[in-house]
Amino acid sequence: MADTRDLPPPPAALIDGASLFLDFDGTLVELANRPDAVAVDAALGRLLAGIGAQLGGRVALVSGRSIATLDGFLASHGTALGMVGSHGAETRLAGGAIERPERPAALDAALDLFTDRLGGRDGVVIEQKPLGVGVHYRLAPEAEREAHVLVEDFARENALDVQHGKMMVELRLPGHDKGSAITALMARAPFAGHRPVFLGDDLTDEPGFAACARLGGAGILIGASRETAAGYRLPDVAAVHAFLRTAL
Repeated sequence: MADTRDLPPPPAALIDGASLFLDFDGTLVELANRPDAVAVDAALGRLLAGIGAQLGGRVALVSGRSIATLDGFLASHGTALGMVGSHGAETRLAGGAIERPERPAALDAALDLFTDRLGGRDGVVIEQKPLGVGVHYRLAPEAEREAHVLVEDFARENALDVQHGKMMVELRLPGHDKGSAITALMARAPFAGHRPVFLGDDLTDEPGFAACARLGGAGILIGASRETAAGYRLPDVAAVHAFLRTAL
């Protein structure tokens, strides 16, 4: 991994003719204290639609959120994009059906346990996903250690994976990540045969950056400098929007 202090901003030409993959929280929209508190305005909807048209449909959101949740944020803007949800476990090409494995019963047990142990804590949000359970503690940072121990113990006992993020920890299905999802999409139309570029801000995006590098493309880290597999960096969400507008 490279040190982001040495990373330049991405050149505008990077996304010309590319297959573009975009994280959602912290990349396209500002992080919020609660996962349901983010907002997608009409300007962002138009920007995404314009980028999709400019790149011939070679645009996909790649998020830890479920595809259904992403649809809820974007549906009112009429934006038809490819989507990867649940950290790579769900995939839907634009206009297609959602492809996902079956939800294991252990996730239902985890939801009950996490809700019982932490759900009543002020500031803690338990998020149910089709193929995961997230514990958000942005408003209750003192719950960090307890949340991590609870999730990690359950994952170890039930052969599930742990995903660490910004002020959250998530239990999820093993065998998938954003890198594996991008790699799979790059073997399918309309993405195949084009340079992959992925924008993301979190540790969960690192497998996506690494996959793009292996496939001859690049990752763009959003936010503060840190060790990363990305080749470029932008400082914040506003800079992402400005960069994407250069492609129109």
